[in-house]
Amino acid sequence: QVQLVESGGGLVQAGGSLRLSCAASGRTFSSTAMGWFRQAPGKAREFVAGIGWNSGRTYYSDSVKGRFTISTDNAKITVYLQIISLKPEDTAVYYCAAGQIPQWGATFYRPDVSDFDSWGQGTHVTVSS
Repeated sequence: QVQLVESGGGLVQAGGSLRLSCAASGRTFSSTAMGWFRQAPGKAREFVAGIGWNSGRTYYSDSVKGRFTISTDNAKITVYLQIISLKPEDTAVYYCAAGQIPQWGATFYRPDVSDFDSWGQGTHVTVSS
């Protein structure tokens, strides 16, 4: 199992930026991909961004393309989510996740919640208008 700890959330004004971090430990070698998800009150958890540890292949949801950037620091076993131009609708709990996903990067593959088996506790992001 992989242990994940998110940090970097907070209260920010619309138009501002944040960088979320996710520190991984444990059986990190068993994971091929990392993802960021978010869950707003009363809504389902949704995928926002993902990256392959070795391939560097990234995926983004259409709603965040151009504003969210996912990256990794393999030496620190940390995944980052840089967010710019924050909007009130970005308000949510943001979760980091890890998974062993052999189809990562395959044609027509799209990340899904069910592909990830390790999850962090989440970090709150609140965007005020």
